[in-house]
Amino acid sequence: MIEISTIARLSALIATLFFSAATAHAATSDWIDNQGGRMRLIALAPDAEGHIRAALQIEPEPGWITYWREPGQGGIPPQITPAPGSGVTVKNTGYPIPKPISVGPIREIGYDAPVTLPLDLRVTGKAPAKLELTAFIGLCKDICIPFQAEFSLPLPANEQPTSRELAVLDTAKALLPKAPSPDFTVRSHRISADAKSLSLQLTLPEASGKAPAIYVTGPSGYVFFQQANATREGTAFSADMEIGTLPKDYDPKGKNWVILVVDGDRAMETTLALE
Repeated sequence: MIEISTIARLSALIATLFFSAATAHAATSDWIDNQGGRMRLIALAPDAEGHIRAALQIEPEPGWITYWREPGQGGIPPQITPAPGSGVTVKNTGYPIPKPISVGPIREIGYDAPVTLPLDLRVTGKAPAKLELTAFIGLCKDICIPFQAEFSLPLPANEQPTSRELAVLDTAKALLPKAPSPDFTVRSHRISADAKSLSLQLTLPEASGKAPAIYVTGPSGYVFFQQANATREGTAFSADMEIGTLPKDYDPKGKNWVILVVDGDRAMETTLALE
């Protein structure tokens, strides 16, 4: 069990850096830099249903890392916040496959290379002339630096996106974990009576290989990835995920947790309904 203590981590940071994006052309902002990396925003104009396809590109400097949606013992998960009153909401933020990263004795989950987070945004009411939002991420090396960028991106309805912008958005979507399929799925799952472990029975896409990487996210701020009793026989795999301590008075019964399984070059993500 890993409990995320963002408040404690933030109190130890040296400084918070704020940046504002310059006026951008078409559907791509300028890069915004800080000590540990840079990021920029790509977005298309709203479609007829008010959907905005967008993506946040993050490029850590060599040796630096940034974080997954549940980052581990002390990381900072990305936060995307549209400007108040803009009529824009974040329907979903997509996350490519992360990796476990050790920062000294701390185990965290994230990315040590450039990563693009697809954004599914919605507009209620009149479509805005520009997309205004704030992105807040963490970048860590020997120190951790909160990185906040404020974007103001014009979205002219009559301007077509470039092939490069479409390629970035399409590639980011293609790299997301897929839904379960007959050859890659969770056959069964059961949480123990004391809520200390989660037993899994999986079907994997390959008949041989090592144990897959498994990340289970429970209540907000908790991610579990330690396996016990792992057994792989052909495409059948079983393991017990170590849960440990949950929040005080938290009852997992009736809750929905999320599981991400990475086997070779394939990844599957789905919801687990706990009984």
